Amino acid sequence: MSAQTFHHALKIQEDICIGCAHCMNVCPTGALRVVQGKAKLLAERCVDCGECYRACPVNAITVEQDDFSRVFDFSHSVLLVPELLFGQFPEDVDKSLIKEALHQLGFNEVVEVEHAAGILQQSTHEYMQGSDQERPLISAFCPAVVRLIQVKFPALVDHILLQKPPLDITALYYRKKLEDSGLDPDQIGIFYVTQCAAKIAAIKSPVGETHSYMDGVVNMDYIYNKVYATLKAQKKNGAQPPASPEQQPLSPEGILWSLTHGEADRVEGRCLAIDGIHNVMEFLEKVENEEMSGVDFLELRACDESCAGGILNPANRFLTVERLRNKARQQEQTPVKPARGIDHYRDYLHRNLALKPVAPRSIMKLDEDMTRALNKMRRVKDLMNTLPGVDCGVCGAPSCSALAEDIVNNKATLRDCIFIQRKYEQKNLQRPDESFDIMRRIWGDDKLIGNR
Repeated sequence: MSAQTFHHALKIQEDICIGCAHCMNVCPTGALRVVQGKAKLLAERCVDCGECYRACPVNAITVEQDDFSRVFDFSHSVLLVPELLFGQFPEDVDKSLIKEALHQLGFNEVVEVEHAAGILQQSTHEYMQGSDQERPLISAFCPAVVRLIQVKFPALVDHILLQKPPLDITALYYRKKLEDSGLDPDQIGIFYVTQCAAKIAAIKSPVGETHSYMDGVVNMDYIYNKVYATLKAQKKNGAQPPASPEQQPLSPEGILWSLTHGEADRVEGRCLAIDGIHNVMEFLEKVENEEMSGVDFLELRACDESCAGGILNPANRFLTVERLRNKARQQEQTPVKPARGIDHYRDYLHRNLALKPVAPRSIMKLDEDMTRALNKMRRVKDLMNTLPGVDCGVCGAPSCSALAEDIVNNKATLRDCIFIQRKYEQKNLQRPDESFDIMRRIWGDDKLIGNR
């Protein structure tokens, strides 16, 4: 397993955190603890799914944002946008006006990433026809799911379909196209508008790639507010330009690609689409336990309603889905030919579509040394027979099993458990003031001082 640490886009602001443990209790990989009254992230466990971000009642968890001014470091800046961005706006806001506003913010070109969906669809069909890779194949579209498999279901990494998602294909295409046009590679800046923290993390430390094709990331809520302010100012000043027809509209498949079933409905065979991180985990457990048979392909997305439910989307996910589905139905009335530019590079993209094998990074691996790891596993089992098994979280860990693992890794003690404290007190092995000091170490003075 690689020793390299994952990059994480989610950040905890300790000065704001109140140590409520809401984040710890919803984390699907047990990546959070409470220490001295503050949430602490265990980087090796985090998959940047954003569940903690949603749960925090005081907005102490934030998402990393690249400096927008980096756009001006390049003479030719390209903004790659998911169709999802246009779904954030009401249907009466024309797409061409949104694109024009993005141009005014400093981007030379604005391109929907889903133009590459057709190439990926064809490549996936050919791959599944000719590959004997173990089924079901799992889409690599959602980076939070890829990381979830790495850390929590490492035995399933060989099921991941090793094909670049549309974002990377479009970035690869545009960089090649602009270089072929004679532009200096160092003057080409490619940026992506993201709706989730996991894509930021994937761009900063890609999995299955040696490097990212992007030069920066712009958060969806940030760019939405910039565009909205621009459109509002134009309307107020009466300077809003008339809408112009889209030069290369997306296909209905491209419009729906980032939504639930957007990918699975375009793959032949028995395919299932599952959204929501906990639903995804349930299905991965079934695959791991060999409880499913006859399934060829799994589209797994960490967010409810897939990318429409991303934590950086300003609009309601259900309204966004409705807008995009309406747009796809309208587009069905006017068949779309493949984008001539990207189609010209089809052979080049097919040759560079493959991802490198994804390495497991199991959070269950207690030690690099096998003998020590086995001894720790036995100790965890013994501790579980001692701990109460109620998963109350008072110890600052999300579950008794998490506390047991922390104990064998010298990150906690058995006396952190409030039930063990009471047993020790009853046997006169620990004084009440010692128990109080343990709780103060976990939950901080703010919650406990004055209660002595």
